[in-house]
Amino acid sequence: VQLQASGGGLVQAGDSLRLSCATSGFTFSGYDMGWFRQAPGEEREFVGHITRSGYSTYYKDSVKGRFTVSRDNAKNMMYLQMNSLKPEDTAVYYCAARPAGRTIFSLEGYTYWGQGTKVTVSS
Repeated sequence: VQLQASGGGLVQAGDSLRLSCATSGFTFSGYDMGWFRQAPGEEREFVGHITRSGYSTYYKDSVKGRFTVSRDNAKNMMYLQMNSLKPEDTAVYYCAARPAGRTIFSLEGYTYWGQGTKVTVSS
């Protein structure tokens, strides 16, 4: 099983970034997927989630209206479109896969995790 997040970088406040999560080794379409982030000195936190069909999404309150999670089951890919970035969005972003029936909003609900990609937003 492999999940690889990419697309991070250094941007200015107000800019946009699109993160990608490439997956392999498991049945991607059979798993809900999530994005988490971890800022320096902070715990890893939930950012967004998408159901296996892609029809439903959930977001951390502070990113609602700015971030959009999407997926392409044919390509085994998930994405995080981040607009109007703020310095407080600075973190390492991780993608993760969640089996049915597990909690959406906490780390414990996710079985597979990828390596993170660093996002730095300057003011």
